[in-house]
Amino acid sequence: MQKRKMMALSGVALLAAGVLAACGSSSTNTQSSSSEASTYSYVYATDPETLNYLLSNRASTSDITSNLIDGLLENDTYGNYVPSLAEDWKVSEDGKTYTYTLREGAKWYTADGEEYADVTANDFVTGLKYAAENESPGLYIVQNSVVGLDAYIKGETDDFETVGVKALDDRTVQYTLNEAEPFWNSKTTMNILFPVNEEFLTTQGDAFGTATDPSTILYNGPYVISAMTPKSSIEYTKNENYWDADSVSIEHVQLTFYDGQDSDSLYKGFDEGAYTQARVFPNSSLYSTVKEKYGDNIVYSPQGSTTFYALFNLDRQNYDHTAKSSDDEKSNTKAAILNKDFRQAVSFAFDRVSYNAQSVGEDGAAKGIRNTLVPTDFVSIDGESFGSVVEKELVTYGTEWENVNLADGQDGMYNPEKAKAEFDKAKETLEGEGVTFPIHLDVPALQSSEINVAQAQSFKDSVESTLGAENVVVDIQLMDEDVYNNAAYFATNASQLDYDLSLATGWGPDFEDPSTYLDIFDTSVSGSHSYVIGVDGGSNSEAGKKAGFDDYNAMLAEASSETSDVTARYNQYAKAQAWLVDSSVIIPYISNGATPSVRKTTPFTAAYGSVGNKRDTYKLLKVQEEPVLASDYEAALKKWEEEKATSNQKAQEALADHIE
Repeated sequence: MQKRKMMALSGVALLAAGVLAACGSSSTNTQSSSSEASTYSYVYATDPETLNYLLSNRASTSDITSNLIDGLLENDTYGNYVPSLAEDWKVSEDGKTYTYTLREGAKWYTADGEEYADVTANDFVTGLKYAAENESPGLYIVQNSVVGLDAYIKGETDDFETVGVKALDDRTVQYTLNEAEPFWNSKTTMNILFPVNEEFLTTQGDAFGTATDPSTILYNGPYVISAMTPKSSIEYTKNENYWDADSVSIEHVQLTFYDGQDSDSLYKGFDEGAYTQARVFPNSSLYSTVKEKYGDNIVYSPQGSTTFYALFNLDRQNYDHTAKSSDDEKSNTKAAILNKDFRQAVSFAFDRVSYNAQSVGEDGAAKGIRNTLVPTDFVSIDGESFGSVVEKELVTYGTEWENVNLADGQDGMYNPEKAKAEFDKAKETLEGEGVTFPIHLDVPALQSSEINVAQAQSFKDSVESTLGAENVVVDIQLMDEDVYNNAAYFATNASQLDYDLSLATGWGPDFEDPSTYLDIFDTSVSGSHSYVIGVDGGSNSEAGKKAGFDDYNAMLAEASSETSDVTARYNQYAKAQAWLVDSSVIIPYISNGATPSVRKTTPFTAAYGSVGNKRDTYKLLKVQEEPVLASDYEAALKKWEEEKATSNQKAQEALADHIE
């Protein structure tokens, strides 16, 4: 269950203005026909390790390949699932069989724009078979959904014909599921269900999707990679032969590598016309100049669906970067981290608003705060928000959770009094076990990013000032980009993790169900995301057991088994979310989005969605010549929200037309 959606905070959060281009930006509806307006330019923060979209689940890959490869469905500007390579689909009455009819005229092209082959139903079969045989980290999205897939992956059968994906003919692909999944169509926007041409795949062999060689993949989407240099630039050019070329307004996309240094360079690039938009930084010495020239144009984007969180390493094994000077200090920290009261104390001591203010300034600091892994409004339960139900469950764990507000956009967790009370309980227990204080927590920070270092310092200040430096010391470990990413984001198992507490990771949803967030920490599942807390999934780690994850896993299993009653299913997931909050092994603090920027992208023209890969794309996005006015943006947002509600309702009603 590794990471499409596992994101490196240093890149994604910092550049959220670019990532959220689809969610809105500039002002008027006037679309310029100039060459400037047909080019989108900005920055990117992380080079992909691979272009093999079937064997990567990292945002650094899918942010690129979702602009190059189409799947069966995609998002429109209101978040509805609309035809892409599938021109139509039917769902069996029992909800277990999805049959997609592919459109005529969709083709594969080489990086040079030469036609290679038609896109056929067999390409989807080949894609899933290849992913299964190569143990793709994205398999968790569909492994227990598609009939026979789990058994094939585990080697219980070597006959892929037993797997529930079939090419009924060249234009018809069918998926048979173990249980009805009303959210199945949202999964079709993920890399794991994308197609691949079998002949080309065989020809490329292990070279398929080589990160630095755009010619090692085929393209059936709106863009092809025209240039790519690591830690320098990525350029896309419109695929003129694309089946839906009329919907692609931006002909060129130019992205320049940005390592987090000199944040003012983003604004300067925008002001000089080099960038279509730019994240601005209220704490910058240049911000007064920004406000003087673009004060009416500074826009705060809405919160996104990605949640960033701090997380404790329950069983640290790697100490390449540490301030600890003895084995006793290591064992003391391990013991403290396995104490729930200690973890809660750190969570209550974490001033999230001050932390976020290092990036967005005081005025916008609360706008991006998130207090739970699952956004509180991600789904509703009998008319109540998911978060409201979680709050009711949470108070059953103890009085410390009374009057805690989990809603987005405010810090409902920071409470120095509660932090001290929880720490006092932890200290009494730990001293009884022979632990001595202070507890030292190694926290990595990206040394090239001024903001990342400032945020780490803010975390240190709030924890130490609340709990006392004689009790807890946060040791900031400055690292270069490669070391920083390898310590957390690019690690693939618990033994590689090099921190006591990391602030560097986030997760965005794969499909429209709370399990898409909560299952990532199921410590009973091999290949889960739980390794980032020091528990390799399926290993039955003693540390995981001490932290109580057996209870959490059981809650997830009960929720997952409920497939007919959505209310009962969501209520059970709310219980699991409440347990995760109480455990404080992970400490959510912000979302993506809610960041200030100036921009020339026409608001709400690009694909929108809270889940999937096909939401953060340039296909529908439009660019204009003048920067958006904040007043126009707010008006456009209000109009879009009204239109979205109507559009979503119509789309929901139309689902009946797809039932056979």
